Amino acid sequence: MKEFVFAKDGDGFELGSGKRLRAVTLAYETYGKLNKNRDNAILVEHAFSGDSDAASWWKGMIGKGKALDTDRYFIICSNVLGGCRGSTGPSSIDPDTKRPYGLSFPLITIGDMVRAQKKLIEHLGIDRLLSVIGGSMGGMQVLQWVSLYPDSLVSAIPIASTLKHSPQQIAFDEVARQAIMSDPDWRGGDYYGKKAPERGLALARMIGHITYMSDESMEEKFSRTPKEKDKSSYFSSDFQVEGYLRYKGNSFVKRFDANSYLYITKAMDHFDLSGTKLIPLDKNIDVKFLVIAFRSDWLYPPYQSKEIVKVLQGRSIYASYCEINSTYGHDAFLLEVEEQSRLISGFLNQAASKNKEDAAYEI
Repeated sequence: MKEFVFAKDGDGFELGSGKRLRAVTLAYETYGKLNKNRDNAILVEHAFSGDSDAASWWKGMIGKGKALDTDRYFIICSNVLGGCRGSTGPSSIDPDTKRPYGLSFPLITIGDMVRAQKKLIEHLGIDRLLSVIGGSMGGMQVLQWVSLYPDSLVSAIPIASTLKHSPQQIAFDEVARQAIMSDPDWRGGDYYGKKAPERGLALARMIGHITYMSDESMEEKFSRTPKEKDKSSYFSSDFQVEGYLRYKGNSFVKRFDANSYLYITKAMDHFDLSGTKLIPLDKNIDVKFLVIAFRSDWLYPPYQSKEIVKVLQGRSIYASYCEINSTYGHDAFLLEVEEQSRLISGFLNQAASKNKEDAAYEI
């Protein structure tokens, strides 16, 4: 894991709220090599609970000979601002108090995350990215890049994402947040150095994980298969799906911070690039889009991806749409490697060709 630290001096890093952060750290990883022309860089955006090690959580897509071919492309991925996997977030030490921020950490937006990433990209000496790609919350960041820095992109690939959260999506996030804040160990966010709100965070993850799957994938994976029952309690896990959710919840608390869960889900809920917010009417952009959705995804259903395409086509922007017939639900963006690889490889080939044509024209 590499680190990029900025805003150590001067007025710090200004957020969308008007608040400022000092000494901001972004944890990031890179794969492959930046070429001499510095035109082969691809920024991978992680989903809500992801981190900078994209080659681990998207290993089917990143590597030699894969869709994001490390022999051809320079792949970059950073942990988001507000996260807990190396980047500055609520669990980080406040330079002023020398204690973890907790709830004194200012509210952040998807825009703040992207503005921080832009500083990293500039630090790496890259003027224009060949592509920005990501699924779920990663797709939101892709769209935010287009809105803020269209001249810094050749192409964009939002996957299983949305222009804004629906009331149902906000509702799921709120139930998860309440699960955390109802845990007595949360202590108003001031639990660092004490027992963390593990029960609440595990429950929040269990709620979230249900939305990542589909009825079909749960039937295929678990059906109503019973598990060996703990006879000490009538309400112990009777079915394999129950044990699976408990396992997912308990393992999640070992790698994620409860306050980051609160801050990042709030940033997702407030994200809104609908209508002309994605591309203001006074802007003309030249970014090519590949928009991917999955038939069984009920957390970010295909109609939300179609709304992205509708906005783009309304502005005469090239947008190719593909809906993959998968049973995996929202998790399909991590699991449907073969079909995504075919689509993304072809699209990036076209984007790279266009980038070379543009460079020749500029000369």
